[in-house]
Amino acid sequence: MLSQKTIEIVKSTAPVLETHGVAITTYFYKTMFEAHPELLNIFNHANQSKGRQQTALANTVYAAAKYIDQLEVLLPAVKQIAHKHRSLAIKPEHYPIVGEYLLKAIKGVLGDAATDDIIEAWGEAYGVIAQVFIDVEKEMYEKAEQQQNGWKDFKDFVVDKKVKESSLITSFYLKAKDGVPAPDYLPGQYITIRTAIPDEEFLLNRQYSLSQAPGSDLFRISVKREADHDPQGKVSNFLHDQVNEGDTLEVSAPAGDFYMEPGTSPVALIAGGVGVTPLMSMLGFIAENEPGRKTAFIQAARNKEAHAFGNEAAAKISQLSAGKLYVAYEEKKSETDVCDVTGYISKDFLKENIDPDSICYVCGPVPFMRAVVQHLTELGFDEQSIKYEFFGPALVLQS
Repeated sequence: MLSQKTIEIVKSTAPVLETHGVAITTYFYKTMFEAHPELLNIFNHANQSKGRQQTALANTVYAAAKYIDQLEVLLPAVKQIAHKHRSLAIKPEHYPIVGEYLLKAIKGVLGDAATDDIIEAWGEAYGVIAQVFIDVEKEMYEKAEQQQNGWKDFKDFVVDKKVKESSLITSFYLKAKDGVPAPDYLPGQYITIRTAIPDEEFLLNRQYSLSQAPGSDLFRISVKREADHDPQGKVSNFLHDQVNEGDTLEVSAPAGDFYMEPGTSPVALIAGGVGVTPLMSMLGFIAENEPGRKTAFIQAARNKEAHAFGNEAAAKISQLSAGKLYVAYEEKKSETDVCDVTGYISKDFLKENIDPDSICYVCGPVPFMRAVVQHLTELGFDEQSIKYEFFGPALVLQS
């Protein structure tokens, strides 16, 4: 347990960390990777280059300072991060390295303001927090390995089938190389793909939602080609252009805390772009196991060409006794393009088409999720009724 003095010192640093957090975490990653380049085999380089990882870690460090005397408040965030860590094979031996360079970063950015007492207190606090992560992740590793057809870190899977779903999204059906059926998972969870790409010095890891209902003997991921961003999506383009049927990929066991609970309450599945992938798993689960569950499936796409899973979603909805399908296109390229909304999904549209007792699952680009979550909140949905998933490190949606 931490002493009261340590708690008071750490809590006193919260305002400074709120102001200088990103500078500290940027310094941290730079110096840690310079000293331990092998860790670049684990971390997502794209999230580093976009600054999202630095921001997410800064938010976590600030929250740790603020709630160091109420660690139970941090537990939901710890579990979310621990799922990511487990899917990337982060181990207890990595934590002392992170601690060393985090303390150096605090000192390096704050200078003389980071007194010996502050560094000592943060060293103690980090040890306690790190142990919480290690303990939570130990349980997750054991559960992943001990479940039927499970394994611990990564396992070879073969691309059994490759299917183009839209102008941007392609599905990859993955079957275990050893012939063992894929393990069960919760609808909405993801796997990590680890791969070596020619001319890249380090292994690359990317997490992709499982895009079909659990219960098959294989996994399906559906990958958007990230060609419109700088830097371009190295892994997504590699998968689209160079990975073919019969090729092998390293795959983690399923992970993630964004999933649909079985039940009888109405649900609204609200997807933007490639955010449809975990919601397709949820819709498939409902169609196969809960066909009487009241369901609204709302899918937004850039246009008809970018609209993935249209026929599949319609087929799943047709299996439900109380299912409704709605499509929104940001733009219509032709008068023959049929959709329910042209432009963006409005608060009024959600009010008209979602049962007020629904549990809402939202996934898509950050601006899309921010707008939808705000609409839902203004319509009276509480925090427990709105669940959402970030593709990448979690950011703050609402102030």
